[in-house]
Amino acid sequence: MAEILALVAAFFFALAATLQQKGALDLGEVSFGSPASLLRLATQTWWLLGTVALLAGYVFQAVALANGRLAVIQPLLVTTIVFALPLGYFLTRQVIRRNEVVGAGVVVLGLAVFTVVGDAADGVDNAPAGEWAIAVVVFSLVAVAAFVAGGRGPASRAAASYGVCAGVLFGLSAALCKPTMEILGDDGVDAVLTSWEAYAFALTGVVAFVVQQISLSKGNLAASVATVSVCNPLVSIVIGTLLLDERLAEPTWHKVVAYGGLVLALAGAAVISMATEGAKEAKDEGPAVPAPAT
Repeated sequence: MAEILALVAAFFFALAATLQQKGALDLGEVSFGSPASLLRLATQTWWLLGTVALLAGYVFQAVALANGRLAVIQPLLVTTIVFALPLGYFLTRQVIRRNEVVGAGVVVLGLAVFTVVGDAADGVDNAPAGEWAIAVVVFSLVAVAAFVAGGRGPASRAAASYGVCAGVLFGLSAALCKPTMEILGDDGVDAVLTSWEAYAFALTGVVAFVVQQISLSKGNLAASVATVSVCNPLVSIVIGTLLLDERLAEPTWHKVVAYGGLVLALAGAAVISMATEGAKEAKDEGPAVPAPAT
């Protein structure tokens, strides 16, 4: 059941990204340096509808994480890019290329192998504060480096770099959701309001949300969603393995095959991202499916 909820969350995340991009495309530059550009997003009907879809995705993700394993639920969110391709085609006139379709098929195949063969152990819901502090600092530095890189290069590369930043922060936020949900279930709302995990979960989620809007405003939906979808589960798997003691099923060959499936899925998402960048730089490279006329 948790796996199904994760797939539903992935669909809503894809719908949210598509609708938010549709609302942001006509606004020009969106950045932290221009707070007014961020406020203007709230005046766009499509962007607001996307935000509603995003909140629905968060709800399904939180319930999935409360009932499932971080190292399994988060990788399933890579399917966001699979859902984003047709949604982008119909809603924001994105061009779908053959490589992107192939990449989507590879993502589905790889995740099926990882989920069926991996069968990760339950692990624990929380870790010592000192271990969490190290994880937060390390991944925050990675996110900052990706954000700085986003300020350089063409729009497709900027969309990908900002997507990496958002994906790392989303992964960190999802990991912090586990202990937050545990505290809520065991001790109630009052305990959540006094826990540092809840505030760290909320802060990283909000910053990731804003950075993703900057990424989407660059106009490259697949590149933005693909990088978010790749980095999000990678961070979650590292934290799930090192901090929450989640381990894939024995024997060893199960682990090898499962991780091989995950690598395959992430490679598929990377293919989608690179195909999108190539489409911007070389229009004559391979056949493309034209977007429908409006």
